[in-house]
Amino acid sequence: MNKRGLLTAVLIASALSACAVGPDFQQPAMSARMPEHFVRAESSTGSGAPAEPAGDTEFWRSFNDPQLSALVERALATNNDLRVALAHYDSDNALLREAKFDRYPTVTASGEVGHQRVSQDQAFGFPRSADVYSLSANASWEFDLWGRVRRNIEAQRAETAAASSDLQALQISVAGEVANVYVHLRGAQERLRIARDNAGNQRETLRIVNARLDAGRDADFDTSRAQAQFEATASRVPALEAQIAVDEHRLAVLTGRTPGELIAALDTPGPLPARPSRIDPDTPGNLLRRRPDVAAAEQRLHAATARVGVATADLFPRLTLEGMIGSFAFGGMFNVGSETNLVALGIDWSFLDVGRVRARIAASNADASGLLAQYQQTVLLALEDTENALVRYSNTRREDEYLEHAATSSTRAAQLARTQFQAGTIGLYEVLDAQRVQLQAQDAFAEVRTRSAATAIALYKALAGGWPQHMPVQEE
Repeated sequence: MNKRGLLTAVLIASALSACAVGPDFQQPAMSARMPEHFVRAESSTGSGAPAEPAGDTEFWRSFNDPQLSALVERALATNNDLRVALAHYDSDNALLREAKFDRYPTVTASGEVGHQRVSQDQAFGFPRSADVYSLSANASWEFDLWGRVRRNIEAQRAETAAASSDLQALQISVAGEVANVYVHLRGAQERLRIARDNAGNQRETLRIVNARLDAGRDADFDTSRAQAQFEATASRVPALEAQIAVDEHRLAVLTGRTPGELIAALDTPGPLPARPSRIDPDTPGNLLRRRPDVAAAEQRLHAATARVGVATADLFPRLTLEGMIGSFAFGGMFNVGSETNLVALGIDWSFLDVGRVRARIAASNADASGLLAQYQQTVLLALEDTENALVRYSNTRREDEYLEHAATSSTRAAQLARTQFQAGTIGLYEVLDAQRVQLQAQDAFAEVRTRSAATAIALYKALAGGWPQHMPVQEE
């Protein structure tokens, strides 16, 4: 091929390189049945106080607990699962940089220095020994006529974006788990206090009954019954102590420390964080734009769509421009006439392999169809997750109100029963029954307060609260 023909081929290839085979990615349309508002939103947001923003970047601060905030921030900085996810993101970003180099020529260089001695029969009268020198630079550039390179870059860029969304989703999950375990820890400490206080009251009742027995005023049956109730209440203490230790160990690991490192900091009981009075769930459409799991599913669908184009490009020939410049000489590196050069236009077209190519295209299309279904399922699961969190958040608030009244009334009843028993106006059975109800009501109230705060955390997670302030930026 002469230079004019080569130049013509290059110009034609450059003009054709504007096209790219395969389908262009279209963002999946939201379902026509997508509701404008959450079904459970009205009953969950309540009235009165202003609602907390659903996408608060630091939702844990709404609980107004400095120790909780410190634990979450430590976890976001040092959690090992997050370090793994960040490594996956960095790996995908590096692969994206690698894919982008396919847009440019590949240049290599080689050199060789040696000594050669041939037989006398091969020398043909020339010197039999000589130093051999060679030096060359080679370049190869594929014309991206059908968009194979561009589609591959597009696919890898989408995979990198998906990895970034995965990291964001894990950050929300880790922040939520730390907050949830912390709330559970404070709830267990409150229930332990209640168990110990009630055990102390029942021990005092047992002391009074024993004194009355010694005075001949009560039967041994009363002592046994009071003893049984005291022992049953005291048995709650070891289980709650164990649960507190488990929660402390879990918080330590979530924040990247050994299980025993937080015992001293968390053993001192603290107040149970009070949940925000209202949380604004926003709209389903805005939720889906915030949820990183939905974003990751969409980006993986984008990558699969681009790979259909990569596979389709194999139906067409590949054109490459190759060039070489160098020197090859005996006896000296740059002897006159030792230079060599080559410019060539290569065509690679496996037109007899169409069956295999079409099979790969069909596989790529099937992958894209599967990821479309996965995206649609992710959307539905996000809506389900949010509706469930809203209804739990609403109902635990109502349950909280009932049990608070029950705990207050049962405490008052137990105090009155003990006073009347000491005055002799009621029997031991009424006292023990009042103390049993008091323990159950107080424990239930502490437990529902724990669940109430946990449902607020679950709602923040469902609404994609806790988005990080600073995220890695993928390569452009």
